[in-house]
Amino acid sequence: MDKKVLSKEGKEVKTIQLDDSVFNREVSDGSIYHAIRNELANLRVGNASTKTRSQVAGSHKKPWKQKGTGRARAGRKQSPVWVGGGISHGPQPRDYGYSLPRKIKRLAMKSLLSLKTKNDTLIVLEDLQVGKGKTKTLNEILKNIIPAERAVLIIRDEDQMVKRAGRNIPWLKSLSYNRLRAHDLFYAKQVVVLESAALKLNEFYGDAKKSTTTASA
Repeated sequence: MDKKVLSKEGKEVKTIQLDDSVFNREVSDGSIYHAIRNELANLRVGNASTKTRSQVAGSHKKPWKQKGTGRARAGRKQSPVWVGGGISHGPQPRDYGYSLPRKIKRLAMKSLLSLKTKNDTLIVLEDLQVGKGKTKTLNEILKNIIPAERAVLIIRDEDQMVKRAGRNIPWLKSLSYNRLRAHDLFYAKQVVVLESAALKLNEFYGDAKKSTTTASA
């Protein structure tokens, strides 16, 4: 499929050929769900912890003798039935993370890119030069392209200055083409892909070996 490439001023300057298997395929809702669930689980910090009766500090002396007092039997004060005692079946530190099959993750990313293309919320932008990585420079460029709302900027690995410039823009997430995050892509109102990153996405996720760009009429 052909996609218009916008300049820094927001004007159409040429077209780029995008791989249909990446940007125009059938959307797999199930793979998107599993990819987002996996990312959130891997980010979860399982540090909730409670003490069992064996971990509560204190004397293990029997509070009173077993018989003859008229009171219920008691072994020690660390029992869960006592105030200040241990917790029965309470949460313990654990790792919630798990690995997702590579094929499902790749399918999810291709489905998300196709979904954004079909919703007309994916924009291809010509490669940027942000000088010394100034946030102000990148912010002014993006305001010519998209409104200031939740967005993702997909770049190449070597675009470190662009990544640096986007750090202080609160509504923008900068992602490398080979390190996409399903959660950020799914909830983004706009997805901006740099031209060189779009070609890399063709190679990384698609079946085509190469893509070409042609001048727009």
